[in-house]
This record gives sequence, structure tokens and C-alpha cells, in this order.
Amino acid sequence: MTRIIASIITSYIIAFLIIPVIIFFSKKTNILDAPDRRKIHKGEIPSLGGIAIFIGFITSTFIWIRLPGIIEYKYVTVALSIIFAMGIRDDILPIRPKVKLLVQLVTATMVILLAKAHIELSSLYGLFGIFELHPVISFVISLFTIIVVTNAFNLIDGLDGLAGTIAVISLTFFGIWFALVGELFTPILVFSMLGSVLAFISFNWEPAKIFMGDTGALVLGFLFAILAIHFIEVNYHLPTGYKYRFNASVTTAVCVIIIPLCDTLRIFIVRLSKGKSPFEPDKSHIHHALMRLGLRHYQTALVLGVVNILFIVVAVVFQDYGDNILLPVVLVLAILFSMSIDALIKRKVTTARR
Repeated sequence: MTRIIASIITSYIIAFLIIPVIIFFSKKTNILDAPDRRKIHKGEIPSLGGIAIFIGFITSTFIWIRLPGIIEYKYVTVALSIIFAMGIRDDILPIRPKVKLLVQLVTATMVILLAKAHIELSSLYGLFGIFELHPVISFVISLFTIIVVTNAFNLIDGLDGLAGTIAVISLTFFGIWFALVGELFTPILVFSMLGSVLAFISFNWEPAKIFMGDTGALVLGFLFAILAIHFIEVNYHLPTGYKYRFNASVTTAVCVIIIPLCDTLRIFIVRLSKGKSPFEPDKSHIHHALMRLGLRHYQTALVLGVVNILFIVVAVVFQDYGDNILLPVVLVLAILFSMSIDALIKRKVTTARR
């Protein structure tokens, strides 16, 4: 417990001290995120906040995690470092999407094949009645999961405070759970990132003084993918009846990162229904929809944060139910949430026309 508290404090202080330096440097060198038709913010804002998040996280991790933990997670930290380097390059000088995807595929493959921390979905855990998977299928599903979660989190980084709020909620759940089940090293990794994100939010809350950029969003997304897979594996192999075990391993992980996953599914459906490419940027995200209802940045972040917490509560309350029961319920709730927002927007437009 002492190391966990120390890891949060250490990463928070480091990130908090670095962010003002990054803001000053970004303004001096004109490395700023300019507004355009796809973006909500007004004015030019520094977008290298992810540098402070990563430095605080990696420094605290190496200070407080013991040597066996460093060895166990060395490929994870190497992969995160590569994603971090790519993010910096992309925030300063944009990289082609194909190159970004290739880097993600390489780093994800490294983690799946080499990490000793069980970062691979070796089964479907009873979902659809399927348990064991062929190693090739297991690799493909794990790779797909990492790519989807990484980019899903990057997509929600669209307004002040939102990505940070969702990150704090998800990291808090993962950190506490891994600590409760007796994991020695994962909680340090998680809480080191939590401290950095908490420091970042104090500068990113409306009105934002800095954004995390791809540097931060891709690193966080990649870490969440790793944590979700590791959670599913560890949780599934806990003894039946263990008080911290969730019978729905997959669904519980989905609930923890529901906002980015729900948003990604939503924009794909909306764009395809309009005859657009699902990869074409627009303003069909959940946070855009909420802002069309008149909510401000911080209100939108709080609403989506509360929704995320409610889904986690559903997973906790119904932890004795399996994936085949709970996953359809969660999917229906997510769809109803999205449809409710659209219905409110239509009502507002109709009222305005009258």
C-alpha cells in the first residue's frame, strides 16, 4: 500500500511540474493545436501534454516497482515507449495513418508474444460457449483488441477534461482490483499512470491550457488494452467463488472502458448509415452529440464519467452472472444510451423549428 500511494504522489508531482514547462516551450516554438471545422476548442492550445503524462508515469514506475516487476513488464514499457515516441512525432509532424497502424501492430505483437504478464486472450472464457482457442486465433483476437481499444480511446480525446476523466475512472478500477487480488506489480504500473493523469486534468479542465495529444491518448489507449486483456485472463483463472472474481470476465472489462468502445461503435454505425467512410473524421462522436444538447465541456465530461461509473456498478452488482447473460444486457444499455441522446437532439431541433 505504501508503494502504491508513493507511486501516485511521485507521478503526480513530476507531471505537475513538467506541464507548465511544456506549455511555455510549446508557445515559444509555436507547437500548438489550431482550431478547425472538426475541432471544438477555440484558440491555439499546446498539445504535448502526453509528454508529462508519460514521463511522470515511467519515472514513478521505475522508482517504485521492484526488479522482478520491471523484468515482467519490460516489453510492455518498451512498447509504450515506442507508442509514446510515435505520438510525439505525430503531434509535431503528422504521420500517415498507415504508418501509425503499422507501429501499433508491431508493438502489440511484441507485447502479445514476449510479455510475461499474460497479455493475450487465450480463450473466449465461455462466451458463445467457446473456451479454448487455437494459438493463431488467440493471437489475432488479442491483436485486434489492442488495436481497437488503443484507437477507441484516442477518438474520445475531443474536448476539455473528457479523456482524463474516463482515464481516471478506468485506472482507479483496474488499480484497486489488481491490488485486491494480490497482484504485486500491476497496481504500481496503474497508479503511476493515475497520478500523472490527475496532474494533467488540473491543466486540461475547461478551459484547457493544454491537450494530451496523440502522445498521451495513444499511450493511455494502449495501456488500457493491455490492462483489459490482463484483467480478463487473471480474473477468469481466479478460484470459483472468490469474492473479487467476476463471472463475466469479458463483459466486466468492456464496462470499465465502455465509453471509448461505445463511441467507436456509434461513429462507425452513424457514418456508414450516411454513406460515409467509417474512418472519415466528423462530429458524430458521443461528446459532440451531448454538446449539441447545450452542455459545456466540463458538463459533458462529467455526464460521460457518471455513465462510465454506472456501467462499472452494473458489472459489480451482477458479478455472479456470466458473459452470455451480462454482455447482451450491457450492449442493449449502451445502444439505448446512444439512441436516447439522438432522440433528445431531434426533439431539441424540432422544438427550435417551431
